[in-house]
Amino acid sequence: MEGPVTTAAVPEFERPIAELLKEIDALQALEPSDPKVQRKLERLRKKLDTYRRQIYSRLTPWEIVQVARHPQRPYTLDYIRLIFDDFIELHGDRRYGDDPAIVAGLAFLGDQPMAVVGHQKGRDMQEKLRRNFGMPHPEGYRKALRVMKLAEKFSRPVVTFVDTPGAYPGIGAEARGQAQAIAENLQEMSRLRVPILVFVIGEGGSGGALGIAVGDRIYMLQYAIYSVISPEGCASILWRDAAKAREAAQALRLTARDLLELGVIDEVLEEPLGGAHADPEAMALRIKDAILRGLQELCGIPPDELVRRRYEKFRRMGVFDVWR
Repeated sequence: MEGPVTTAAVPEFERPIAELLKEIDALQALEPSDPKVQRKLERLRKKLDTYRRQIYSRLTPWEIVQVARHPQRPYTLDYIRLIFDDFIELHGDRRYGDDPAIVAGLAFLGDQPMAVVGHQKGRDMQEKLRRNFGMPHPEGYRKALRVMKLAEKFSRPVVTFVDTPGAYPGIGAEARGQAQAIAENLQEMSRLRVPILVFVIGEGGSGGALGIAVGDRIYMLQYAIYSVISPEGCASILWRDAAKAREAAQALRLTARDLLELGVIDEVLEEPLGGAHADPEAMALRIKDAILRGLQELCGIPPDELVRRRYEKFRRMGVFDVWR
C-alpha cells in the first residue's frame, strides 16, 4: 500500500494489470483535467476492470498463493488504521523483549473497547528485516498472549489478524521456547473468557498462524491461504523439488473456499475486484462489518458457554467417517 511497486514485483499473471496502472498513473501526472486525457483515462479504467474480472475469475490455487503474498496487500497495521480508533500498541513479553513481527495493543471500535493482535510484515527491505518478514519469535507469541489476558481481565473482545509464512525456525527462537510459546497460546486462547474473532488476511502458515488463531469465529479473506505448510515446503518434502509448488498448492486445499468446505473456517469475506490490495478501504469496511456481526452474536453469551462452544468447535475439526 505504501509507495510504488515495480511491475517485476507483482505476480506474472497480474503483469497486464500492473502495466495499465502504470499507464494510468503516468496520464494522471500529466493533465488530468484535459478532456482528451480524461477520455483516455476512462478507456484505460474500463480496460483495467475487464482485465481484473478476466484474471481473477479463474485463479488457480497457486495464483491465489501469490495474491496472498502480494507486495501491496494490506497488512495488520493497515487494517488497524482503517477500522479502529485510538490504537495504543503495547510492547514486550515481560520475559525477554519485544518482537516487531507481532503487533498487539488496545483500541476502540466505535464505543467498544477491544484488544487487537496481528502479524506484521514489512514493506521495504529495512522494515522486512526489522519485522523478520512477519515470522514471530516466541516473545511475539508471549506478547500476544499478555495482551489477550489483559483483554480478558477487563472483559474486552479480542480481534486477531493472521498473516505469516510461519513462526521463525531459527536456533535462538527454538532456544527461547518457540514450540512451548505457541502451545501455551493454543491452550490459553481455547479457554479465554471473552469473544475472539480471527481474520486470516494473507498467509496463514502452520503453527505460526495458529498461535493467534484459536477463536469463536474464524473469517478468511477470499484470496488468503491457510495451511499446515507452504506449497514450497510441501513440494520439497513430497517430491524433493520446491519447483513443484504449483502441484502442492492444488493438493493442500489451502484456499478459503476449500477451508470453508472442510469446516476449518466459518466465513469467507469476498475481496474487492482485483484483490484487497486494489481497494484496501473497501476490504476494511467488510472486515469491520464482520467484526460488528461477530460481536453481536457473541457478546451476549455467558463466558462458560463461550468457552464450551469454542472447545467443541475445534474438537469437531478433522472428524470424518470411514466407509468399509
